[in-house]
Order: sequence, then structure tokens, then C-alpha cells
Amino acid sequence: MKVVLSPRGAARVLARHPWVWQSDVKSLPETPGIHPVYGPRGLLGWALTNPRSLIQVRVFHFGPTDDPLAALWANLERALAFRREAYEAEPEGGFRLVHAEGDLLPGLVVDGYARHLVVQAHAAAWEPLLGELTLRLEAALKPAGILAKHDAPLREREGLERYLRTLAGRVPEAVEVREGAVRYRVRLQGGQKTGAFLDQRDNRLRLEAYLEGRGYARALDVFAYQGLFALHMARHVAEVEAVDSSAAALEAARENAALNGLENLRFTEANAFDLLRERQRAGERYDVVVLDPPAFAARKADRERALAAYKEVNLRALKLLAPGGLLVTASCSHHVSEADFYAMLASAAADAHRIVRVREQRGQGWDHPVLLTVPETRYLKLALMEVLE
Repeated sequence: MKVVLSPRGAARVLARHPWVWQSDVKSLPETPGIHPVYGPRGLLGWALTNPRSLIQVRVFHFGPTDDPLAALWANLERALAFRREAYEAEPEGGFRLVHAEGDLLPGLVVDGYARHLVVQAHAAAWEPLLGELTLRLEAALKPAGILAKHDAPLREREGLERYLRTLAGRVPEAVEVREGAVRYRVRLQGGQKTGAFLDQRDNRLRLEAYLEGRGYARALDVFAYQGLFALHMARHVAEVEAVDSSAAALEAARENAALNGLENLRFTEANAFDLLRERQRAGERYDVVVLDPPAFAARKADRERALAAYKEVNLRALKLLAPGGLLVTASCSHHVSEADFYAMLASAAADAHRIVRVREQRGQGWDHPVLLTVPETRYLKLALMEVLE
């Protein structure tokens, strides 16, 4: 059984993009699995396939191989080797251990939290491989437990059931994770994604280092979720406010503040757009504002609406900042490019009548690698900016 692509689909694979959409697949097996992929001129590689998915072909090996499963597991070994030194050096830390397409392991994410692993497999072909995957993760990393957190709606579009299941060892309801000098609780069997947003870890640590010794008085963390940016800021800023629309998220943030003995944090349940507008109209001033919103552009068709939303919150934040203040602002929408993001920020600065200097242009952490031929793997943009006047 094999997959046959159209010339356009074949050109995409030859350009080393692993995804082939339904419209560029001429034929493929009726059941999900691992199959060879052919174009008009012959074999292109091997892929995870699923006729029920919009992305019917996810290539994990380009070119021929006598043993496609061995090639897949070799990709896993390479991914783990890339992170093993950091993982072993920080037994209480949180790391992305497998980054799906960024590691040529399409549809598979593995995050580690204080020696507990959370697996999310969003491609149907992974389902019969979970037993072997578990054995290999145990042998390589010796975790205390491994959880399959297969509760995302995305699985239904792949024709898969949603479930939570312990694959190995013991998985508690929550664990404590250390991030620099900060500790936070991760609910492994609940919460968003695998439990926390590890892609911002390096940015949170960088911001804390930047704030040390500056004597800032007030900071605002908007879209705070578990309050991780707020926790890092509260170690160096006199008063920090964490804002989120979710009461459950703010309760987690309160627990994290108590865990760190931080008493200079307060928590506000509010719509971010409304709060920023109200604070600006009231003439409030802050030394630091962090904006880490969810993806405003889930689809390409959402791009213009998303850019308008990003501009609105950034415009309000810039008007709230005192001269010399810092804006840390991010977008995790891969449909909003880096060029789009900085053009939006320039427009917001002009409309706010502020002179803004970009101190650092940053992105996702090193353990969320980017493939140059797969722009979707470079999704997180973050700017650390200073308002000069």
C-alpha cells in the first residue's frame, strides 16, 4: 500500500515540508498507518497517513529506507539526545522533549515536568505505537510516570477518541516545577495543552534577569493564565497585578504566588480588552506591561481580525506605560508572521504617539526547534520594548 501525490503535493515534499493536504493526495490507503509516499517521479519518503484528516500525509523520513519504523524511532532518539543534558541537569525543571514536526515526529508532543512526562499524539498513526513509544521514553529518560493526555478536540478530527491514561509509573494530579528561582504547580491531568506553556520559559527567565535591580514600582501581566510572568516580575517589581478572564486560572496563579511566598501580587478577573481600555482612560501608569494572549488567528482567514485585536491591546498597553517603561508582548498565532507582528507594533506605537525602542526580538524556547522549510514551526514572536517617551 502506498500514497500517491499530485505534482503540487510532490513539489511540497521535495521542498522538505512534511504536510500534504487532502487536495494534493491522489490516492492513499483506507486505514491510518505508515506508508511510502510517491510523486510523479518516484519515491519521496515515508509518512504517517490518515484518510480522515485534512492533513492526510505527514512525512517523517525523506527519501528511501529499508526500515521506516527504525527511521521514525531514530528521529525520537535524536530529539531526546538534543535535550538530554538539560533534562538531566534540572530534575525539577520543565522541558519540551518532543516538538512534533520540529523534530520530524509529526503530530507528537512530549513535555517533561519534574521527571513526569505528558504525551499528546494528534496523528492517528501514533495510536498503535504508544506501547513502543512508552518503552523508549522509559529507557531513555527514566521518568517517574508517563501520562497520555489525549483530551484535545483535535483528536476527533483525526477520528480518534479522547481520553486520559497513565502509560507508565505513577502520575499525580499535580507536580511542582522549578523555573529559575520560581516554583509553580502544573496540573498534569487538567489545564491547557500539556499543563503549562513551556515555550515562554526562556522569555520569562530573560525578563526577570532584565528587571533585576531596576527598582520598578508597578507591573501588569495581562492574559496571565497561571501567572508565570507575574511570578518572575514579582521578585523585582514592588507591585504586580495578574489579569485573566478565567477564575480557575487566577486561582492557580494565587496558589503559585503562595508557593513562592510572594505577597506583592494581586489578581483581577476581567476581560483584557475592557480592562486595558478602562485603565488607560483612568490615567493609570505602569513600569512594565506583559501581553501574552492566546492565538487570535486559529485559521488563515482570521489573520486580519487577529491583527486588529493585537493592535488594540498593544496600543492600550503603550498608552499605559510610563516613560522608560517596558512592554513585553507576544503572538503565538503562526498565521501572523514576524513581519506582520512588527508592522502591527509599529502602527500601534505611531497611533499611541510613543517613541518605542525594541530591546530584544525573541521567540519560542530552544527546546521548541524551528525547521526552516516548515514556517509553521516558528509560531511564537515576542518583543521586549522600551518606551523612550
